[in-house]
Amino acid sequence: MSENIVSPAHPAVTIETERLHLRRHRVEDLRDDLAMWSDPEVVRFLGPCQSEEDVWAKILRYIGHWSVFGYGIWAVREKASGRFVGDVGIAHFKRELTPDVGDAPEAAWVTARWAHGQGFASEAVQAAHGWFHKQFGPLRTVCLISPGNTGSLRVAEKCGYQECGLAEYKGHTTIVFEREPLGGPPPHPSPPRSTKEGGEGGTD
Repeated sequence: MSENIVSPAHPAVTIETERLHLRRHRVEDLRDDLAMWSDPEVVRFLGPCQSEEDVWAKILRYIGHWSVFGYGIWAVREKASGRFVGDVGIAHFKRELTPDVGDAPEAAWVTARWAHGQGFASEAVQAAHGWFHKQFGPLRTVCLISPGNTGSLRVAEKCGYQECGLAEYKGHTTIVFEREPLGGPPPHPSPPRSTKEGGEGGTD
C-alpha cells in the first residue's frame, strides 16, 4: 500500500459534472467495458485488445481497489443519454517501471470511441482530481502516456500535468507526467469525508 495514503472508510461515491455521471464500477458494467477494451482504436496505445476474461478481472480489480484505498477508477456515463463514456480515475497500480516513479497515485483515463473528441476525458479527469484532493489533500499524482497518444497528451496538459521524464514499461517507452498541486502535499492526509452514493488510454 502507498505510504502516502491512509486506507479510509469507503462509502460509495459518485460525481456529477455538467455532462457526466461518475460512479464506482459494478459487475453489470462488463458489457460496456468489454466493448471499449476490445476496440482496436481505443487500445492502440495501451496494448492488445482485451478478452472478456481480461475485462472481468479488470472490473473486479477496480471494485477491490476502492475497498482497500478508498479511491479508484469510476465508470463514466453521459448524463443526457446514459451512454457509457469510459473508465476514469486515480489508482495505485504498482507498475514495474524503470526508473520507478515511487508511490504517487496514478491518474488513468480510457474513453469509448464514440466519446472521443468531445472533451469528456478532460471533464471527467478534472472532476476526479477535484474529488481526490478534497478527500486526501493536495497530493502529487502522476500519469503515463505513450509518446504518440496525442489525445491523452492534450488531456494531461488541460488537467495540469507536466512532463517529468521517460520510463520503460513492459518493453516500451512511456512519458511520465506529474501534477503537484499548489501548496505541496501534506505530511499525513486525512481520510476522505465523502458523500454517500447519489493516463492510460483514451483520447479527448
